[in-house]
Amino acid sequence: MLDVIYNHVDEAAAIVLFSIGFTTLLLNRNLIKKIIGFSMMDNAIYLFLASYGYIQGRAAPIYIGGNTDPTAYVNPLPAGLVLTGIVVSVSVTAIMLALTVRLYRHYHTLDIDKIAEIVRKEGK
Repeated sequence: MLDVIYNHVDEAAAIVLFSIGFTTLLLNRNLIKKIIGFSMMDNAIYLFLASYGYIQGRAAPIYIGGNTDPTAYVNPLPAGLVLTGIVVSVSVTAIMLALTVRLYRHYHTLDIDKIAEIVRKEGK
């Protein structure tokens, strides 16, 4: 039983990290905190993919020494997905931060409810 729990600690940590990021994203009104929550969710997904793609006792998929047996190597697809996801999430985070700076310069607040209230008043 303890062996099963030990083998799935990474997945459990990813679920906890995703849950913390999701509640941060939903419950906070500050835009910076929402971006942090979104980033935590991204990192949890990458942790889950990396831990799911790792197989105990197998080597990295680099052809060295003439071993062509595919069962000797881990699957490289999760690592490629994680690297691609990191590049995309850095770009998305940069855009979100740039928009947040623009919103703060215009409305002088980071509270999403106050920004919505100001926009409604300006629209009338």
